[in-house]
Amino acid sequence: MAKFKLDEVDHQILDMLIENTRTPFTDIAKKLLISAGTVHVRVKKMEDAGIIRGSSLTLDYEKLGYSFIAYVGVFLEKTHQTKFVLERLHEIPYITVAHITTGKFNIFCKIRARDTKHAKEVIFAVDDIEGVYRTETMISMEESINDKKRLMHRIFNEL
Repeated sequence: MAKFKLDEVDHQILDMLIENTRTPFTDIAKKLLISAGTVHVRVKKMEDAGIIRGSSLTLDYEKLGYSFIAYVGVFLEKTHQTKFVLERLHEIPYITVAHITTGKFNIFCKIRARDTKHAKEVIFAVDDIEGVYRTETMISMEESINDKKRLMHRIFNEL
């Protein structure tokens, strides 16, 4: 599949949308001195090319009572159980991310919980999944970097 070519206007549109996905196309158009129709067409092309896939909200989990973050490395009894275990992990709503990995763990997960007691319940639920040999947990003390824009700008510079 050929790489989709982005120009400077596309970069600026993406930059504004990454900052706030709810920015109206008319506001983007005014800032870039182009028409709202042009913004709409360019966003649609990027969606059709698969560069933009939906949009997302950024939640303040602390205000919602879910500020506890832990990372759980999952060791499987046998690697052929990966799909089954991932399906069971998907049933636990407090697991927000799961990766199949190489190295020490078979699967690596991020969980959000209310507190340590709640995290323990989630981790025990993971341990109880058939095929899970054991888990290893790391507690996040603070999320220090969560910045999509730096990577986006690096990618733009490399294009």
